[in-house]
Amino acid sequence: MAGLIPEMAIKHPVAVMKHLKPLSVVASSLQPPKSISIAQFSNTIPSEEVLNFWRSVDAVCFDVDSTVCLDEGIDELADFCGAGKAVAEWTTKAMSGSVPFEEALAARLSLFNPSLSQVKDFLEKRPPRISPGIAELTKKLMAQNIDVYLISGGFRQMINPVALQLGIPLENIFANQLLFGSSGEFVGFDSKEPTSRSGGKATAVQQIRKVHDYKALVMIGDGATDLEAKKPGGADLFICFAGVQMREAVAAKADWLVFNFEELLTSMS
Repeated sequence: MAGLIPEMAIKHPVAVMKHLKPLSVVASSLQPPKSISIAQFSNTIPSEEVLNFWRSVDAVCFDVDSTVCLDEGIDELADFCGAGKAVAEWTTKAMSGSVPFEEALAARLSLFNPSLSQVKDFLEKRPPRISPGIAELTKKLMAQNIDVYLISGGFRQMINPVALQLGIPLENIFANQLLFGSSGEFVGFDSKEPTSRSGGKATAVQQIRKVHDYKALVMIGDGATDLEAKKPGGADLFICFAGVQMREAVAAKADWLVFNFEELLTSMS
């Protein structure tokens, strides 16, 4: 793929951050969607086994879109580029698990073909909005020597600033990568990234587990791709975060269903 600019920020993330506005931190607490009755779920109160496991973790993997951040990054970028509605429909399909993730990713990007300059402009004008409580939770986890990872079907160009803001090492990001030509034109995405494919988050978690030999690893997210990470060699526990998006089929299968990060923070001790 000669002549491609693989991405804009990985090698010099700090330099890029100087040109970006600070991330927006939303202060209000997240609440269950009014249309959802939490009484229908039996997993909103953790079992003693789940609670004890949460208190013994040595690694936590977070989804980014609609979990660490309030928005779906690709939807926001598409909206910025004038294709928001059409792309959001594909995102719903991808997160429900009704179509292969790689198919949905390619389809969404083809609807607006973001250029390098558009991505830069987007990050300047619409910095990611951080979910309330996530900064405090990740800070406490890391203070207790618990490793934190960001695993996303979104793009490194948009996730790097989030990781830097939260103090998460860039090498702990597993995400997709936009590819640009020599003139900054969009040419595709790196299909070698595990998160570019269906089951990719599970693959990423398995890789992390294999390299670091963690004894207790948790995956936290809102979608079907996050739930998939709980499999042999992957996450031991799946916590569904439904404070932004409630996907009932995913929530019902979670070991623990939470609507705000304060629940996890206060349950650590």
